[in-house]
Amino acid sequence: MQRKQFTQLLNDILKPDSIADFCPNGLQVEGASEVKKIVTGVTASQALIDAAITENADTILVHHGYFWKGESQPITGMKKRRIAALLNNDINLYGYHLPLDIHPEIGNNAQLAKLLDIEFTAGLESGPNSVPVKGRLKTPLSGEEFADKITQVLNRAPLTSLVRKEKIDTIAWCTGGGQGYIDLAAAQGIDAYLTGEASEQTIHSSREQGIDFFAAGHHATERYGIKALGELLAEQHGFDVTFIDIDNPV
Repeated sequence: MQRKQFTQLLNDILKPDSIADFCPNGLQVEGASEVKKIVTGVTASQALIDAAITENADTILVHHGYFWKGESQPITGMKKRRIAALLNNDINLYGYHLPLDIHPEIGNNAQLAKLLDIEFTAGLESGPNSVPVKGRLKTPLSGEEFADKITQVLNRAPLTSLVRKEKIDTIAWCTGGGQGYIDLAAAQGIDAYLTGEASEQTIHSSREQGIDFFAAGHHATERYGIKALGELLAEQHGFDVTFIDIDNPV
């Protein structure tokens, strides 16, 4: 498929114009004019680029790409080496951030809910494109039981603040660095909040507002949207797609 058609296909799936973001969504670095071999991954790190070169990929598709608001603009050092590797090997780089988080089927939030047996009910914020969402556990669990489930499913033990004696029924969640939404979840009387990261003040919010908290890892909670997108492209459009998981403990 020609690059222009592929870009339109991705935009039709993810609808990046529907939400304001902190980075450009879509084609970020232009490479080969035809898309044949795709590598997907969470972040466009040097390790992922090197793996894509080994795979003879012409396109890399990630959740965390480049050119974030507020980042240093000069293309030097690490940024220069990454972009040079893409250009020297004629590799396209596509990044989709919030549009991949919020997609109702293949998005990070949707995929994490599927893995952890959570039923979606609504957005946590008002409006049609809430980044954090809320729902219920299909089977209510104690905080300890839910932490064990996260460990088994994501293959990493979450950081927890378990302050309630009752089982968790209602839960809100946001993959990645969504710890700031815990206060919104607590204000709505939700039993527990799940995200990727924690800040120092997050634990105080949990303790003082009586809401169980789970930080299961930014990378660990966001592996599944980009993987699902690649699987969709392979199954429905015939692309050769390889998901490469570059481990990250954060």
